[in-house]
Amino acid sequence: MKFLKPAFLILILAFVVGVVTTFALYFYMKPDLPSVDMLKDVRLQTPMRVYTQDGKLISQFGVKRRIPLTIEDVPQDLINAVLATEDSRFYQHPGVDPIGMARAVVNLILTGEKGQGGSTLTMQLARGFFLTRDKTYVRKIKEIFIAWHMEQLLTKQEILELYLNKVELGHRSFGFGAAAQVYYGKTVNELTLAQMATIAGLPQAPSVLNPISRPERSKARRRVVLLRMLDEKYITQAQFDEAVNAPITAKKHGAEIEFSAPYLADLIWNEMVELYGKEEAETGGYQVYATVPSSTQLAAQKAIQRNLHDYDERHGYRGPEQQLWIPKDLPATSDDAKEIEVTSAISNEPWEEERMLSFLEDYKTFETMRPAIVVKVNEKDITVFTREGRYSVIDWDGLDWARKYITDTRQGNKPETASDILTEGSLILIRQREDDKHWQLTQYPDASSAFIALNPHNGAAQAVIGGYSFYQSQFNRATQAKRQVGSNIKPFIYSSALANGFTLASIINDAPINQWERGTGNAWRPENSPPEYDGPIRLRVALGKSKNVVSVRLVRAVGLEKVRQHLTRFGFDLSEIPNDETVSLGSGSHTPLEVATALSVIANGGFLIEPHYVERIEDDYGKVLWKANPVQACDPCGDAQKQETVEDTSTDTMDIEAMLAAELNAEPFAQNDDNGSSTKDTPEPIRSAPRVLDEDNAFLVAEMMRTAVKTNGNWNKKTYWQGTGWRASNLLQRADIAGKTGTTNDSKDTWFSGFTNDLVATVWVGFDDMSRSLGRASRNQNLVNKNPQKFNFIGNAMIGGEDGAKAAEPAWIRFMQRALDGVPEKKRPMPTDLVTTRIDRASGKLTQHTDHTSMFEYFMPGTAPTSYVSDSEFVDPADENDEQSKPLEDIF
Repeated sequence: MKFLKPAFLILILAFVVGVVTTFALYFYMKPDLPSVDMLKDVRLQTPMRVYTQDGKLISQFGVKRRIPLTIEDVPQDLINAVLATEDSRFYQHPGVDPIGMARAVVNLILTGEKGQGGSTLTMQLARGFFLTRDKTYVRKIKEIFIAWHMEQLLTKQEILELYLNKVELGHRSFGFGAAAQVYYGKTVNELTLAQMATIAGLPQAPSVLNPISRPERSKARRRVVLLRMLDEKYITQAQFDEAVNAPITAKKHGAEIEFSAPYLADLIWNEMVELYGKEEAETGGYQVYATVPSSTQLAAQKAIQRNLHDYDERHGYRGPEQQLWIPKDLPATSDDAKEIEVTSAISNEPWEEERMLSFLEDYKTFETMRPAIVVKVNEKDITVFTREGRYSVIDWDGLDWARKYITDTRQGNKPETASDILTEGSLILIRQREDDKHWQLTQYPDASSAFIALNPHNGAAQAVIGGYSFYQSQFNRATQAKRQVGSNIKPFIYSSALANGFTLASIINDAPINQWERGTGNAWRPENSPPEYDGPIRLRVALGKSKNVVSVRLVRAVGLEKVRQHLTRFGFDLSEIPNDETVSLGSGSHTPLEVATALSVIANGGFLIEPHYVERIEDDYGKVLWKANPVQACDPCGDAQKQETVEDTSTDTMDIEAMLAAELNAEPFAQNDDNGSSTKDTPEPIRSAPRVLDEDNAFLVAEMMRTAVKTNGNWNKKTYWQGTGWRASNLLQRADIAGKTGTTNDSKDTWFSGFTNDLVATVWVGFDDMSRSLGRASRNQNLVNKNPQKFNFIGNAMIGGEDGAKAAEPAWIRFMQRALDGVPEKKRPMPTDLVTTRIDRASGKLTQHTDHTSMFEYFMPGTAPTSYVSDSEFVDPADENDEQSKPLEDIF
């Protein structure tokens, strides 16, 4: 008994010393301890995710992969697995577990190693946010103090939620939401018990216990997790037996991309980086919704890729990607065999399946193309070995296009047998045609293309394609490539003519021009393409037929500087508009985006809209941080109440991206209350786009462009003529479309731009090498025979020189076939002050005839003709012979 009192005093003294020491340590370290107040409003480093307008994920940007979860999102089995393994007394301790700490101290005394740190889940979270993983006493003490403070500041559920989202789990996944996606391609609610136990065992050592790189260690760790769950009565013995015997099924998954639109995603990423800086953009958890619906983007992707393959196939096959071995039936002494052996063949003997499979698995391809090796060549088909380890037959229908490519203007004879095209041992590319699911021989298209579609009423992008494949070339030709626009400039030239006294019935002389240039000593002779001249011609017909010399004469009549200034109304930069008469033929260079924006002015009735790609931005929990409020093609806009709110007209031409930056960089969260709803009581006022063109002018230009995409007149009465874009109305069978082809000298750039009432789209096709012409294609009878009546309408069988109508317009047509499917026709109504008058087709004057020699035409007020065609002037084309009359001399 005499020892009890001293022992008791010693214990009390030790306790007091411990408390004093603890407080002393706390106050000594306090200046170095971080504030945990930020945890109340913590923003986890979450990657930016980009979605289509209809909510399909198209890309994710950021090194750390994280899918934030609320505690309600996490299945109870996963929570139980984490708690049983990491901190079974989580709900009983105040942030530090004395039992766990005592166990760690005993372990240290017995082994001399810092093996068990006794860290609670709260302490792990403190370390993850504020400290390093170094095993030092100072760090451990700081960890304890921070954990205590966290427990006073946050609830247990808040701490648990932070932990489940913060903890590192390997392969750049942070949090259990990301881990479920990375290892299993699932959400946390789709995981099995075995899979939950696997990822719940990762926090201790994500790299050592990784189920992908260390499956055996992961399986052993999973058993430990399941045993702890069994001990804590979270699972039954039957559940344990089933889960512990389950195979390891983890494999690395990328972000759960639902839809591929890399050019669009890259545009939005660059925009967000410009606004926020790279680090904030990629870690701020922004969910960015594009203006582009997946349906129209997919339509554009398929249209561009199909069109480039069609162009490539009618110009011939450039040969296999590689020759892997010399064919058996090719004599070793033949010239062909020697050429193969010297230039490309890897082996003299056919490959075994294992070698072929290994080679194909490592061979990189893009888009829908797949590598294959030719193992047998029959008369009308070939047998190939594919990446899937299967043998497939490519029949003659998939080979018959592949005549030899010689140059861009010359192709070889049509092939008669499969051996005319390929030999055994050839590495080739194959693709499955979308229309009939037929596999065929293919190759990477040499030509490039771009596509942009806009909503003409508010500038919202509807599709963006920068090339055949982003993974082949990341250069976005839709927004970055300035190429000569050719005849795509003519609608704007004609608009300037209408603004300066011309009408759709004005007569211009379609005759050759010779102009001597004194400075250079050369003559400028602009020509029509093809070089055919019709003499006096109405303005409507001249645009429809894309008459070059008429465009030149209009520039001369209006005045070059007036024309240049008029073009700036459509958004073209004056410094990029040629200061000479070649502007009339489209010698200026502009991007497809600039052309589509300019065309929107005509489509929407005269308003200059601002293209944009972002519809709204949300935080990682779905709160709307910013929503686009673009200028609208209307004046006035909306109802009277909305009109009254539009007081400051200085914002009419404000750049939408500048507005986005201003709003986002101010205070992103200020727009939403605690429930995620907007704090604004009234919607933003509708902003009117600036009117840059008279409604009458826009309507009349659109009318001419409708003429340009159809056949006109009567064949039997000899009033028949085709607009250069006649294929559009023929194949789409719609009356509400308008468009214009464009072709530059030597067909180095080809265009087609067109619109409906609610959709504007521009296509460009050419080579990235600006000196290279798209050339011409001769007849391939193999392809002609598949559609002998309409082979020259669309597809890979078209013949003749490449131009906007053949090289670019088919992509526009294929896009519109999808985009307008099920959409009723909708024409823009005629402006109320326009008048219609019956005119003579030949002279453009008034007429009393009501037959094929006359037609109704639109006129601005005060511009309709006032004189009637006289008997001496009247011409009935049906009475004329077929001989073409000679062009008249210059009128101007």
